[in-house]
Amino acid sequence: MMRSPFALLLVLAAFAAHRASAGDVKSEEECRFQLPGVTFTRSLNQAAAHTKVEAGRITLASEARRDNFRDPDGKLSNNTAPLLLTEVDNSQPFTFTAMITPTFLKTYDAGALYIYVREDLWLKMAMEMDERGKTRMVSVRTIGTSDDNNHDVIVEKSVFMKISSDTKTVGFYYSLDNESWQLIRLFKNDYPASIGVGISAQSPLGEGTSAVFEGVSLTRQSISDFRLGI
Repeated sequence: MMRSPFALLLVLAAFAAHRASAGDVKSEEECRFQLPGVTFTRSLNQAAAHTKVEAGRITLASEARRDNFRDPDGKLSNNTAPLLLTEVDNSQPFTFTAMITPTFLKTYDAGALYIYVREDLWLKMAMEMDERGKTRMVSVRTIGTSDDNNHDVIVEKSVFMKISSDTKTVGFYYSLDNESWQLIRLFKNDYPASIGVGISAQSPLGEGTSAVFEGVSLTRQSISDFRLGI
């Protein structure tokens, strides 16, 4: 029996919606969210539609099952977490900082800072809920596939994060008081001359969550001590 053109369109629409919800959201668009310390100009995975700016702080929401992770065994690839990015000249030093307050409802809910080049080349530092219900610092470096690193448990509801580069080295740091910084990762900066840095929220197993980012700042100099983060 022949299907009518209208029925075929309905089937195709449903199929497209299923694929989007299953991890194929890759939309990118220009945007402009201006804060005192940085202006975000790129939106990935519909981040702009889930962003609210108020009193110098920015809230970014994640829909259900959104994440960025490329499993080393090749069985899982989810590239759907919403990201707000600003372009950075990586041939020059920079430091990117923010205080992040995620809402934790389900395992792996998180708020994060990113260095982003493309969906298979990026880094993130996150405050995330782990499998035991503890909130901790987590970092992921993706070059084709992702590694996954759990760091210190954080009992406070908010944490300061910092990414800094002197063009040769990149450091990830966190602080509870914005004064004393703890090193998480240190690695070679072998990323392209133009990169994105930005913010994200994720809810890989949950029905959605959000994170609040305050004091977001991008400066054009690096820290002077990559061990102490200052």
